[in-house]
Amino acid sequence: MRPHAVHAVIAVKSLDRAKSRLADRLRPEHRAQLVLAMLADTVSATVAVPQVASVTVVTPDPVVAELAGSLGAAVHPEPRRAVLDPADPDGLNTALTDAATALRHRYGPVELLALQADLPALRPDELSDMLSTAPVGVRSVVVDHAGTGTAALFVGDTVAALDPRFGPGSAVRHIAAGAVDLRGDWPGLRLDVDTADDLDRAIDLGTGDSTCAALQDIGWPIRVHEGVRRVC
Repeated sequence: MRPHAVHAVIAVKSLDRAKSRLADRLRPEHRAQLVLAMLADTVSATVAVPQVASVTVVTPDPVVAELAGSLGAAVHPEPRRAVLDPADPDGLNTALTDAATALRHRYGPVELLALQADLPALRPDELSDMLSTAPVGVRSVVVDHAGTGTAALFVGDTVAALDPRFGPGSAVRHIAAGAVDLRGDWPGLRLDVDTADDLDRAIDLGTGDSTCAALQDIGWPIRVHEGVRRVC
């Protein structure tokens, strides 16, 4: 176990903006349902990791906030932005930075972890292994399954800023800023879901209970493997 407690932060947009790349396959209410289910599985896996002392969800959405609180996560309101940053049009990095600053104000010098909110196949042992093997004193990233995005950003330094650079092509930006590219075998941690293909990959890996239930409820086709219907 690392000598310092790790505090995780997850940012979630308003549900009415959820998963637009699935709009051709799912109605808005089903996309919102899926976002909530994937968040539930992400938070549930994260709070089960021994090194993680707290999970904070930063969101402007009251439904997301209510779910996060029910799962044992703290809730941080999305900060108001006086000026739109072209480099951060969704406000994701601003939200993560504000929540990380609040965590350090509350807990003092702690290590920080920023996670994507849509990791339905995440396993606690994967995240625990990543935190155990990440180098101390530096910023590290887990590049997503597509090889371009960032599934997780970890600051193994109790005073260094989070400095998130999420968005399209974020892996290159994080690494260019000095983050170490972690190469572990963590398929669930790397699999953030944006597309229908991503969702099918998560089903193949095995999703958490909440995502599995949501997929069954909305009628998402589960692949057939060797004549047997796979149940998430």
